[in-house]
Amino acid sequence: MTPEARVDRWCVGCSAEYFVTQIKRNSLTFPNSDDAGLFTMAEGDNKRTNTLAQETAQLEEYLQGWGEVILVGDRVLRWEKLWFPGALIGATTVLFLLIYYLDPSVLTGLSCTVMLVCLAHYLVPTLAPRVFGSNKWTTEQQQHFHEICGNLVKTQHRAVGWWKRFGTLKEERPKMYLASAIGSLLMVAWIGQQVHNLFLTYLIVSFLLLLPGLNQHGVITKYAGMAKREINKLIKHKEKKNE
Repeated sequence: MTPEARVDRWCVGCSAEYFVTQIKRNSLTFPNSDDAGLFTMAEGDNKRTNTLAQETAQLEEYLQGWGEVILVGDRVLRWEKLWFPGALIGATTVLFLLIYYLDPSVLTGLSCTVMLVCLAHYLVPTLAPRVFGSNKWTTEQQQHFHEICGNLVKTQHRAVGWWKRFGTLKEERPKMYLASAIGSLLMVAWIGQQVHNLFLTYLIVSFLLLLPGLNQHGVITKYAGMAKREINKLIKHKEKKNE
């Protein structure tokens, strides 16, 4: 970024802060709708930033006992070493083979899962400082932990935003909403009928565990761009035929 661009960006930030400060003191009036719109956008961005910071701080406080474990898990999920994806797939495969061999009922599996979660919730904050050493927690680790919590909060906001958009589609275009919902559910039902439940769960869990690493190494962006280009080619080809 050039020095001129930095100055312009700093001036925009100062202008937004000035508008927010002055309106709180009731000393700023808006002569036209453009100024009012600018203030509304600045105030909205300020509220979103404050909300994000507050929720991130709350999540940090809640997960403080899991800090060391979360940092290790983040390094594994982002494939900092070449053998991490193989270890993820191997551990997931062993777990699902064990479930397949034991063949527990739904109630037994649910009870065991909740029991393990309760044990982890109690034991991890107690044992983690002894295993990793709480005196080794550095400023860099704290910053990394803060970034992870911020990303989790942003992901939650995106999921809520997509859900709200789906609700808006229901109100504005009910026919499209009904068609897309029924079509998606029928496709999921067909896939569930064709593939074994446990194997399908294994594929979903494996994909979710590999997703952060795929995104970190640009694989998702690469193939998403290729798919987008192919779709654009098909659309252009169809438009040419129509002409």
